[in-house]
Amino acid sequence: MSGSTVRTGGADRVGSSARVEQAVGLGERLVSAWGSWGPTMTRNARRVAFVSDRHGSPEVFVQDVVVDGAPSEPVRIRLSDDPVIRVTWSSDGEWLAVAIATDGGVKQQVWVVRPDGTDAAQIAGSRYQHAELGPWSRSGHRVVITLPSTEPEQPARSYLVDPVSGDRDDLAVGELIHILDLSVEERLVVLRDGQRGHEFVVVVDRLTDESQALLTDPPDGSAEIAFLRPSPASETSPLVAYVATEAGLPRRQLVAQPVGPHGWRGQPRRIIERADAELEYLDADDAGRTLLLVWNVDGRSELDLINTHDASRTPVPDLPGYVVTDPVLSRDGRSVILAVEGPTRPRELWRLDTNALTWSRVTDAPDLPDVPLVEPTLERFAARDGLELTGWLYRAVEPTVSSTGGDPDAGAAPPGRAAMLHLHGGPESQERPTFSPQHQALAAAGVTVFAPNIRGSSGYGRDFVHADDLALRWNALADVVDCARFLVSNGYADRSRVAVEGRSYGGYATLASLAFTPDVFAAGVAVCGMSDFATFYRDTEPWIASAAATKYGHPVDDAALLDSLSPMRAIDDVTAPLLVVHGELDTNVPIGEAHQVVAALRGRSHDVEYLELAGEGHEYRRASSRVELVRRMVTFLAARLR
Repeated sequence: MSGSTVRTGGADRVGSSARVEQAVGLGERLVSAWGSWGPTMTRNARRVAFVSDRHGSPEVFVQDVVVDGAPSEPVRIRLSDDPVIRVTWSSDGEWLAVAIATDGGVKQQVWVVRPDGTDAAQIAGSRYQHAELGPWSRSGHRVVITLPSTEPEQPARSYLVDPVSGDRDDLAVGELIHILDLSVEERLVVLRDGQRGHEFVVVVDRLTDESQALLTDPPDGSAEIAFLRPSPASETSPLVAYVATEAGLPRRQLVAQPVGPHGWRGQPRRIIERADAELEYLDADDAGRTLLLVWNVDGRSELDLINTHDASRTPVPDLPGYVVTDPVLSRDGRSVILAVEGPTRPRELWRLDTNALTWSRVTDAPDLPDVPLVEPTLERFAARDGLELTGWLYRAVEPTVSSTGGDPDAGAAPPGRAAMLHLHGGPESQERPTFSPQHQALAAAGVTVFAPNIRGSSGYGRDFVHADDLALRWNALADVVDCARFLVSNGYADRSRVAVEGRSYGGYATLASLAFTPDVFAAGVAVCGMSDFATFYRDTEPWIASAAATKYGHPVDDAALLDSLSPMRAIDDVTAPLLVVHGELDTNVPIGEAHQVVAALRGRSHDVEYLELAGEGHEYRRASSRVELVRRMVTFLAARLR
């Protein structure tokens, strides 16, 4: 047996060096376990296009949908060396529209290509201009693109683009607009506007140039999903707007509002609501007879099918995973294709027969290492002010061997060891039981991972997601400390062996926790996090800055608050070792946010390491980059928490 051993309770534990090496190897193999997501179907639901990173970076694939039997072989469509973000199939089946991350960064291009890979053309976006892919027209002859402002105080503009000629027709103008849907004749446009946490939906009549806000005017609460469908027979209006909204509600639910031309708007009504869940995804067939609803229940997904004519609800049983993303209901309402994943399986595409309520796998799945993976448990506890917080706990697993040698067995690590808090981004995001090579590798290395949903996270209603706005951010940072105390008081870690790590907003919260409460954490890993709000607002993309003011604070009006919340003001108080990670091409949280932290800490010979990922933006989409991140994180924390 290689490596040193330590005798404990009648069994030998693999020495730390060998154990870390094994954990890093596990993380690398799990990162290489590719997934499939973002499905889009043809009108007859017999073919599907989707995004997969099976060759190391996200690309477009097309394949037949096989109901009975093994999945068919996917066909790869190569457009660019840059990662693919999203693909949509035109309703006439003639074209695919593809969003691509320019140079792997934040800005996106929009391409069109035939389903057989021919006639590929870039129709919008560049290194200097972000382009957002919107919906196809119902005829399939044109696709929507939106170009955000490149300068403060300038509006965004949306266009209908012909994929053959590239000709553009003006569609809408607004500050932070996103086009959600078009009526069949392209007269009515459904768009979302507004800053973070305050998004509202407007229906624009292109013939009369009138606009009407759905639900309330002015809107109360946010709405992010909305589309038009024919009204049920019981309605007198020609169209109904279905909206997933929290306007006037404690949690996001389904509301229907009759609409029509010339600004006509009927009374909204709630179709279905749940006190224990938040509506996360919504889709409908072309006739508006069937609605697909995906609920978020404490991070796990549940599906409902709604018959709009009698309002009957059919829960969907036997979901083949914990978390659903990107569900698509076929145009005839007979099938659903969606991505599903869990802690021990990467994202896969599955098909639901909506009549028989049976499941079949659409995509093949990669082989995983033949070792047990951790199933996290959902933990609940109270913050210092009594607010309930939740988090997913990945208990450390210790490989053991008998005193006579033999194969390792996986046994639960005893309490009182090392642990790490993982803080998700957003903050309007949510930690869920998804596939995380990082968490599994750390647990294999003997580090318990606790991934909490501190206040400001989504999935728990309107009040919770706004509980960290502006000056309330101090309460969210207090939650991070309370999470560390939860780990210690429950025996998952020694007080001196708790680390904190996070990405994006979680990277900011990591830096803030180390700077403002330096006696709590033994180490930190800050991944693409903000370090100073003034430089963040100065250097980020204009449309990102405009949307962020309602969440963090206005860069001028709230300058004193933002300065007090910026980790750079207390960077000299940081005592814990720190690993800083950033993508070379990140213009969401610009790379200067990392450089100024590293320079300040190195200036006083602090224990700080820096990893810059070449060719990556804010999201690390290439498997090689994620492998390097897991390797550095595991080895860094294993050394500092030993």
